[in-house]
Amino acid sequence: MLPLDVGWSDVGAWPALWEVRPRDAAGNVLDGDIFVHDARDNLLMAQHRMVAAVGVNNLILVETPDAVLVADKESVRDIEAVTRFLRREQRSEHRHHQRRHRPWGNFDAIGLGDRYQVKHLTVIPGKSQSLQMHHHRAEHWIVVSGTARVTNGDKVFLLTENESTYIPVGAPHRLENPGTIPLEIIEVQSGSYLGEDDIIYNRMESEA
Repeated sequence: MLPLDVGWSDVGAWPALWEVRPRDAAGNVLDGDIFVHDARDNLLMAQHRMVAAVGVNNLILVETPDAVLVADKESVRDIEAVTRFLRREQRSEHRHHQRRHRPWGNFDAIGLGDRYQVKHLTVIPGKSQSLQMHHHRAEHWIVVSGTARVTNGDKVFLLTENESTYIPVGAPHRLENPGTIPLEIIEVQSGSYLGEDDIIYNRMESEA
């Protein structure tokens, strides 16, 4: 055993991250698409869109697809109040991220209304969804990149870029990627109920 004299930080809080990351001449840590003017000693992180900080000092600002956090560095100990609020109000931000991963790829929720929802699906080459149906919603799939093999009712066919298909309520359907590049789909859901629990899987397939 040899003595080792080094600094230590578990980077367990946002101010600790500001301390260990490289800073610009004004003391700002910048990560992502950031514009600063007359701003000092801030931690500014952008994952999804441009962030502009003007005339602010000593802030933590973290932008993600799920939410935006703005806090004074001296007040970050109170961030737990946000978590308690999300849990109490049963907000979706507390239960899951905007991007959700599945064995076949992932999807991002990009639009939501009273009777519609829009998603961006990415299917890994060689992967497929399970054969399924919905009792309360119809779906419209639009291919934006790659090739899709689609099961829609009793039909199986291919779709390529800029082609689409409509899946009525109750129709068995499946999305597959037979190609060598990721398949990207815009999915528009519409109906009286859009919850993820309105997915009925093919019984024979699930037992196989």
